[in-house]
Amino acid sequence: MATGKILLVDDDPDLRDSTAQALDLAGFGVEPFAAAERVLDLVGFGFRGVVITDIRMPGLDGLSLMNRIHDMDRDIPVILVTGHGDVQLAVKAMREGAYDFIEKPFSSSQLVEIATRALDYRRLVLENRVLRAAAGQSDDLEQRLVGRSNVMIDLRRRVRTIGPADADVLIVGQTGAGKEVVARALHDLSPRAARPFIAINCAALPATLIESELFGHEAGAFPGALRARYGKFEHAQGGTILLDEIGSMPYEVQGKLLRVIQERVIHPLGGNEARPLDVRFLATSRTPLEDEVAAGRFRADLLYRLNVITLNVPPLTARREDVPLLFLKLVSEAAARYRRDPAPVPPQVLAAIAARDWPGNVRELRNAADRFALGIGLDGEERAGSPDAPGRLADRVAEFERGAIISALVAHGGRLRPVYESLGLSRKTLYEKMQKHGIDKAQYGGSPDADED
Repeated sequence: MATGKILLVDDDPDLRDSTAQALDLAGFGVEPFAAAERVLDLVGFGFRGVVITDIRMPGLDGLSLMNRIHDMDRDIPVILVTGHGDVQLAVKAMREGAYDFIEKPFSSSQLVEIATRALDYRRLVLENRVLRAAAGQSDDLEQRLVGRSNVMIDLRRRVRTIGPADADVLIVGQTGAGKEVVARALHDLSPRAARPFIAINCAALPATLIESELFGHEAGAFPGALRARYGKFEHAQGGTILLDEIGSMPYEVQGKLLRVIQERVIHPLGGNEARPLDVRFLATSRTPLEDEVAAGRFRADLLYRLNVITLNVPPLTARREDVPLLFLKLVSEAAARYRRDPAPVPPQVLAAIAARDWPGNVRELRNAADRFALGIGLDGEERAGSPDAPGRLADRVAEFERGAIISALVAHGGRLRPVYESLGLSRKTLYEKMQKHGIDKAQYGGSPDADED
């Protein structure tokens, strides 16, 4: 019997219960859900299991759930359960990445066979990733935290080192720099990877309900509390809690959070019983929390508890040489998401994005990549730069020459020897043309201090 977890999603309680029972009797570990949203907290690159979901559900439907899961990891098998009229839809979904589909009504043996194959596939995927990493090949972390710059190489090294530890981590970086990506990577590299990853946006929690949302409450704890309710912390048992933008948490709640982090117990509102909490805490902030402490908006003792380890996520301005490579990856992802054929990125576009500031960092760059994949310009205008664009022949030749050099630099990570060899130029001629066109190899991964790579 294949090992691993099955997340089962179906809004029909009778079908959900009977399917879960059949899988349980076959020896699988099954976790059933009435709605799809909670599943997204449980999957990631380290997820050791598969997802079985009905296609038609209120809220987040099965196809949307599959796409959201595949945004995190395209190798998580998603098995779709269809009605008779949905078979054509399921076949289309298979072309877009669904592992398999099964039509209602189905036999238990048929579902068990598909689930077994899917779990075996997932196990092989994870084993191959480990083997590739052990052999020194590119691993998934290089796909998630893209970049050849020294700061990104160092960040990946630290994430690989810190991930398997159980220490709490504070992640600091500008808006859109990728703090949550780093947090998910830490979770997926940890022994907690198969358990929930619960992200809590501290800035979005309603001030009047924040304690109930985090710690839960007993029945009658406040007007309207008709029944007991688990808080988000308890939903994360055994896993990881991400406190996103923790600097936005109200000062009066920070003391209670400090106690939870220190003692690893929670006290639901209206209750006297302490409940043990087995979680790892990660927190993010877009500004140094020391500044918030100095301004009296953040507790110093909470800061000292949180920043056992601090990771700084660099903005794009600190790793400009990564921008062209990152843009190409984001364009490819956007094309797949919008079901478009990948559009070739002209060299002049790569040159433009490399020279531009991106105050919104990766988030802003992703928006530009989405627009490009949809056939519009970086700023929302019709795409320019067509080979048929008007202009003097000399200008168009110069633009082509500059673009060809930039494309070769991007392809070879800024190393000059393969660039001038691939273009059929001498080293001296390449240097002259780079100087003529104002091209800096450091923007494309090359060392600014080396005369030749």
